[in-house]
Amino acid sequence: MPRIRGASIGEHHEMVWAGLAEATRELLRERDYDSITMGHIGARAGLARNTLYNYARDRSALIVALTERIARPTAERVAGIAARSADPAAERLREIVEVVLAALTDPVLQLMFRPVGTVVPKGPDSPFQAIVTEVERVVRDGIARGEFRDVGDVPLTVELLSGVLRAGAERAGREPSAVPDVSRAASDVILASLT
Repeated sequence: MPRIRGASIGEHHEMVWAGLAEATRELLRERDYDSITMGHIGARAGLARNTLYNYARDRSALIVALTERIARPTAERVAGIAARSADPAAERLREIVEVVLAALTDPVLQLMFRPVGTVVPKGPDSPFQAIVTEVERVVRDGIARGEFRDVGDVPLTVELLSGVLRAGAERAGREPSAVPDVSRAASDVILASLT
């Protein structure tokens, strides 16, 4: 029986997931995603291939699980920012853009922007859906307080504005040092469309 790495099974699993995330990041910095196999990831993380398959049935499933785990803290930060209803909506939206763009420089999260085979956890429990929901909440707050114009269909508007964020994330992924400039530019475009 393999030895566990942590003080408990739960801690062991968290350590394995953290190791898988770091191994995947390292591999993505070295080579193209399509050339990375489960064997590469397992070897880099120090896991036997059969153990790795206890965590995911294939590379796609592993990347979806890692993406969800990596994005969850960002979704929690966004929820905290959105909940500060006393702050101006524009200020909260700027901060959300900055937090999301910084998170999207992670090589694992950058896989969402691949032209083919996009890897994004889907569904109502997805951290990405949680972020969209919080952004919609901030936009509605801004409309209700007269900070933003009435855009009509808030979900559609947020979906369209997510294209700005996606373009910013792609640029920030190529040039992580540009995140502050990209955040400012993306926020300016988003806020200009809402005010």
